[in-house]
Amino acid sequence: MQLSLFDARPAREPFAVRVSARARRLTARVHVGGRVEIVVPVGVGPKTVRDFVERFSPWIERKSAAMRSAGRPEERAPAEIRFELTGERFTVDWRPKGARGLRVEEDRLIVGAGEASALRERLRRWLKCAAAQRLEPRLLCLAADLDVEVPRVVIRQQRTRWGSRSSRGTISLNASLLFLREPVVRYLFVHELAHARHMNHSSRFWRLVESLEPDYRRLDRELVAGWRAVPGWVFES
Repeated sequence: MQLSLFDARPAREPFAVRVSARARRLTARVHVGGRVEIVVPVGVGPKTVRDFVERFSPWIERKSAAMRSAGRPEERAPAEIRFELTGERFTVDWRPKGARGLRVEEDRLIVGAGEASALRERLRRWLKCAAAQRLEPRLLCLAADLDVEVPRVVIRQQRTRWGSRSSRGTISLNASLLFLREPVVRYLFVHELAHARHMNHSSRFWRLVESLEPDYRRLDRELVAGWRAVPGWVFES
């Protein structure tokens, strides 16, 4: 794999190009902070890449603008965590000198973690578990309604994707979906389940999505901008 930089259009910021032997098609990835990476299959030339970026530049620019304002680190631990999806609120009781660990008492998280960085790491692990408990049942319920088989659900903490579906039917969901509104999360579920019939983004795929979610265009725009709703502590390494 090789990483390089070049300008697709002088008027815009450079983007990174990563040549991948595993890639089957050109894809654009926008990372937290707004960095744009184009993943390119082996043998694809610069002109093809420039044409791809030109064609998808409106989407790339919208996503990059949203991601530039996402994931800004917080200096200390959050005092409260709110899940927009479920309406839940949790106050964070940070005890730097307490016993190491995290426990949940109703709507309170009691965390003994030492330094603030350790606290945030414990919160990220808790977030992943909380997401599995709240996202997977909703997805499987919708899949059953749509008569789509989902052999496996994986919860991840990705920086560039809200969800994906593998060729084997595994659906990966981003734990940060908990910070988005229910209609937006449902649209993401519909999007990934529709890939069971069309493993692409063809016109037939979008017609299927529209039949399942007529308001998908507005919800897709909200999903693209959804990184702004994700707290900075989620992205810290």
